[in-house]
Amino acid sequence: MSIEIKVPPVGESITEVVLSSWIKNDGDAVEMDEVIAELESDKATFELTAEQAGTLRTVAQEGDTLAIGAVVCKIEDGGAAPAAPAEKEEKAVVAEEKAVSPVAEKTGDSYATGTPSPSAGKILAEKGVAPADVKGSGVDGRITKEDALNAEKAQPKAAAKPAPASAPAAAPVVAGSRNERRQKMTPLRKTVAKRLVAVKSETAMLTTFNEVDMKPIMDLRGKYKDKFKEKYGVGLGFMSFFTKAVCEALKDFPSVNARIDGEEIVYNDFVDVSIAVSAPKGLVVPIIRNAESKSLAEIEKSVVELATKARDNKLSLEEMTGGTFTITNGGVFGSMMSTPIINSPQSAILGMHNIIERPIAIKGEVVVRPMMYLALSYDHRIIDGRESVGFLVRVKQLLEDPARLLLGV
Repeated sequence: MSIEIKVPPVGESITEVVLSSWIKNDGDAVEMDEVIAELESDKATFELTAEQAGTLRTVAQEGDTLAIGAVVCKIEDGGAAPAAPAEKEEKAVVAEEKAVSPVAEKTGDSYATGTPSPSAGKILAEKGVAPADVKGSGVDGRITKEDALNAEKAQPKAAAKPAPASAPAAAPVVAGSRNERRQKMTPLRKTVAKRLVAVKSETAMLTTFNEVDMKPIMDLRGKYKDKFKEKYGVGLGFMSFFTKAVCEALKDFPSVNARIDGEEIVYNDFVDVSIAVSAPKGLVVPIIRNAESKSLAEIEKSVVELATKARDNKLSLEEMTGGTFTITNGGVFGSMMSTPIINSPQSAILGMHNIIERPIAIKGEVVVRPMMYLALSYDHRIIDGRESVGFLVRVKQLLEDPARLLLGV
């Protein structure tokens, strides 16, 4: 007897997904609840698991667009036999031991031992780490994403080994050639494209600029960053200061934290800050919930956690849904000035930029200071010029006097 594995519902607004990769191949033996494929929607990547033990028979191909409920594959009886009750109990004991002690050496290998999943293989190839040098913790010793990421951190670049010889080398580009490459847009990229065009045509978007002297914050970070990391286990970055400044400024200018819903304006008494992050498959905006009630350390921990999940394509729909205000930092890529596009249905977005030492006048004297341009794009239908400029000036004041930021005055 065989069963059909179908695309599961992954969100109210998601009607189709793309089969990004097969973790198991046609004809492979699979176990109950084993990950067999990765599905990609316009918002996140999901894992498809086996609903029974048996032999995998693929139906869809990598790159296929599948509707919710469409058949992805079948699992036939045979192959991986379901575990007997005694065996299940033994596996549960082993799993519990793994959770509290180092993984023991395996006594035997299978075809999967030392074989990386597609995503793990990509990470290892990029870092020049051979799969043979990585111990897999997945089913039958398969190398998972986590294994690849840990191997990347554990091995310095000087000791990194070249990529496997079996990996085909990219064809050299001949000077003067006029080759073209076509690549299908991912669901995420298509959604981002549609939303950006919609925002430009459906909102009265305007951008106002200001600049901030970053020396006070840089001095504060330089003085306390070691103690901060020692106490809280995370670095003291700029994002936490900007998030706190935004939360304080929104108390004085609530319309910047509001949105239009039909013929009503919805004001929020909380601040869910969306942080724009460049992920391998495109731009994503995970959310720091109730940022107004978090400390600098809590914000930094949230930023690190969300950025790591974004890099590993492990963000859930809940972590990317909602948000009342967005912060984007183009400065990490060297941008000195830009006009960010509003993250609909929000009404405003703050753009951070590169820190450049420039001469400025302070009390009649020319001094060199680390300066950053700030850009606030906003929907003029709900936010007036006075409010947008006042909000940005308030953010500037708080950043240039961190004591006021920390004291909330």
